[in-house]
Amino acid sequence: MTTFAIESGPLQTALEDAYARLDRVRFSDALWRKQLDVWSADPAVQSLVANRLGWLDALDVVTPQLPRLRAFADGVTKDGFTHVVLLGMGGSSLAPEVLRQILASLNSTPSFRVLDSVDPDAVRAAMAHAATSLFIVASKSGSTIEPTTMAAEAKRRVIEAGHSQWASRFVAITDEGTVLHRSAMADGYRDVFVNPSDIGGRYSALSLFGMVPAALMGLDLDRLLAGARAMESSCRLANAHENAGLALGALMGAGFQRGRDKLTLLVPQRLESFGLWVEQLVAESTGKHKKGIVPIAGESAEMTIGDDRVCVVVRVGDETPDPSVIDRVKAAGAPIVTIQLPDAHALGGEFLRWEIATATAGLLMQINPFDEPNVKQAKDATSSLLKIYEQRKQLPLPEAHAEIGGVRLTLSEAAQATQPGAPATSFLNVIRRGDYFSLLAFLPPDDSRFDGLLKEFRMKSGVRGRCATMFGYGPRYLHSTGQLHKGGANNGVFVVIVAEADDDLAIPDHPFSFSVLETAQAVGDFQSLDREQRRALLVAMTKRDPEMLRRVMRLILNLDE
Repeated sequence: MTTFAIESGPLQTALEDAYARLDRVRFSDALWRKQLDVWSADPAVQSLVANRLGWLDALDVVTPQLPRLRAFADGVTKDGFTHVVLLGMGGSSLAPEVLRQILASLNSTPSFRVLDSVDPDAVRAAMAHAATSLFIVASKSGSTIEPTTMAAEAKRRVIEAGHSQWASRFVAITDEGTVLHRSAMADGYRDVFVNPSDIGGRYSALSLFGMVPAALMGLDLDRLLAGARAMESSCRLANAHENAGLALGALMGAGFQRGRDKLTLLVPQRLESFGLWVEQLVAESTGKHKKGIVPIAGESAEMTIGDDRVCVVVRVGDETPDPSVIDRVKAAGAPIVTIQLPDAHALGGEFLRWEIATATAGLLMQINPFDEPNVKQAKDATSSLLKIYEQRKQLPLPEAHAEIGGVRLTLSEAAQATQPGAPATSFLNVIRRGDYFSLLAFLPPDDSRFDGLLKEFRMKSGVRGRCATMFGYGPRYLHSTGQLHKGGANNGVFVVIVAEADDDLAIPDHPFSFSVLETAQAVGDFQSLDREQRRALLVAMTKRDPEMLRRVMRLILNLDE
């Protein structure tokens, strides 16, 4: 049985106030009845919210389809596919990645992997077994550039491997009537799963976007959904303080109101990937209109624990986060939520709990937790850069404020204004009390050449700035925490790293390559941060050399050579 406890500490009064607000509007009942006026009196906002509440019915939508999902997965196995590769971004890929890392067997056949990067090295690795792979193209909008370009390369490789009937090796998960839906039907995809259009991407874990991949991984769907059903019962309770989702959301909202906006997730190593999903859900839902709850996951044990934290400790069975960190959190007086899961299959319930908690926090913050008004900024900036590339066959890079051994350092206007005349290597001096540091890397995910360096840079930047830290791989984070970076409060300090690929990869039927797309996304996001007056540093490397990055890191951290 899953248990839940709150030690509110300095937030006790604010938490009681949040409970009272929720009970006053009968929020539990209003949420499940999809009562629109509880969110806003503005008809335009009500219309937007009305088209994003389908996640509340996801279990009722998916359960009748379980026989179809099992038959589909059995057919894939019987037909001899050795690998399944999901091509997606953000809400279409993060829940499957969590399920893969936590629940899927390492030795299952077919093996399952998620590709949510346009880095040429990552694309090559994911498609190394194209001849015997099944590709899932997962996209709510059906037109997102990353899965579209990945799918183009997957198609090329499948045909090259001798499969003229290439579409029989592809599956689509998308909304009704999208470009992907229409083309998948016309091309004759092996199967097409149409998800309800009123489910937003980050709230889709328990919909077909999560459960089709789960079936292909051979997971126990009944057990996953049983946990979600049990959580649903707890999340329908009328009193906010007894409601498993509303209580967590109330603490999140109370923390925000009292300046504790860094929601810190502490999990055992086995659940580390769960933080990726929580990051997107919380950041994209609450980071807007110059407000935001900052989700912090994956920090090192050396993390600085300031008075801007609320901590959530998740245990599964007898597995627990680092006890020394929990002791430090308690000693610092931070409010703590403790969630005890009986086993990893209880994740089904946690998906629902966190969705309801995040929606609840949004209500308390007086925002619409179901839109993402700033996500389009980086997309538009990338598109503009790619158009210039088509004309000039070269990407325009912003003017460098320093060049060090093949690395260009460019400061945003806000960073320059914070430290007039200071060198680019002094960038970390812009960090102030209450800030968070975010390291954003456009490099192949989990590359052993850079992984340790990036973790060290994140940790030491946080220690130096005495602040909470975030990390994200691009372009994944653009569909996750990117909304918070640009739409939330101006308390983020950003380092964007991009490096030219050693071996680029052309994109079929496109005038640009994967490396050009990746670089355009990095530069485009830096430009978007700049326009929003965020303190940012762009680190552009001419090649993928770990020592080159190490030297620049040490200069930025002001460490002796």
